[in-house]
Amino acid sequence: LFIDYCGPTVDVVDGATGQIRPTQIFVAVLGASNYTYAEATWSQGMSDWIGSHVRAFEFFGGVPLLLVPDNLKSAVSRADRYAPEVNPTYAELARHYGTTILPARPYKPKDKAKAEVAVQVVERWILARLRHRTFFFLDELNSAIRGLLGELNNRPLQRQKVSRRELFETLDQPALRPLPSSPYEYAQWKKAKVGIDYHIEFEGRLYSVSHSLVGQVVELRITAALVTVLMKGKQVALHQRHGSGRFSTQPHHMPKSHRRHQQWSPGRFLNWAKQMGPATLTVVQHQLETRPHPEHGYRACLGILHQARHYGNQRLEPACAQAIEIGSPTYRSVASILKNGLDKNPLHEPITDHEPLTHDNLRGPGYYR
Repeated sequence: LFIDYCGPTVDVVDGATGQIRPTQIFVAVLGASNYTYAEATWSQGMSDWIGSHVRAFEFFGGVPLLLVPDNLKSAVSRADRYAPEVNPTYAELARHYGTTILPARPYKPKDKAKAEVAVQVVERWILARLRHRTFFFLDELNSAIRGLLGELNNRPLQRQKVSRRELFETLDQPALRPLPSSPYEYAQWKKAKVGIDYHIEFEGRLYSVSHSLVGQVVELRITAALVTVLMKGKQVALHQRHGSGRFSTQPHHMPKSHRRHQQWSPGRFLNWAKQMGPATLTVVQHQLETRPHPEHGYRACLGILHQARHYGNQRLEPACAQAIEIGSPTYRSVASILKNGLDKNPLHEPITDHEPLTHDNLRGPGYYR
């Protein structure tokens, strides 16, 4: 199967705003019969590239033994005449369908001659006939392309006097491999370094892995629903991609020291702190919100709780207020203030009422009347 994009684009107009958005025309052609598939997508990006392949295989009703794409970035991560590096997502699609990818060599147009001819045919027999039409939806454009595509494939070839469809049914269709039971689900591949909090980050959300992998570089396979973490090709973690909160932490990934505190939660700490007073609440919030992961704030919160038990609830609130005032709302500061009894000596003397000052140079209220 030879694959490429047309040079010309087709515009789709947003009916609400009037904004014009160009679409890319994907073309795939089978080598023996020239049986052709084409569709419009918003881009040549990875998601559209993979989706076009899935729909092309469904159109042909099977999978060819070999895929010959051009060297666009969605297909080839690093172009090389002898050893091109295929994009991981594209390679995974090929494994799913049991086919092989052989990118065309750079600057070797003969490697993709079939694709270039098919692109020209699509431009002349389909896009040229659509050039005076206005489309307001991508589906509307693809519906028009499908109608003309049927005409193209059923039209007799000049030399052979048979259609592409007839040749397809005779030559290519018997050689196609069957489609798998389910279509390929698009997945992104990323590399990430495991942080000190034994979490990796993707799009602002953090996912846990075993704490033994801290500092290691792992691979992420991201689908619409799942985040799979792999180390040297072996799955080490699996998470739901979306969920409540910023963190997705699995208990068996925690160090034992964290598991001991699993019965605690941010809500439980905050409820306890509210009972102590607003300053204690602020200090506890600081422990939970300024750490890479709330679990890392649990120890500090438990330490503050221990201070309350040791020195009493009445002393904890003034100590927390003083820690906030000096700009250090941490467990160590609170513990130091209590240990040294500084909570008993406020930093500032309380403001008291004084007799109003009188002086010859002071204007009284009568001056402003």
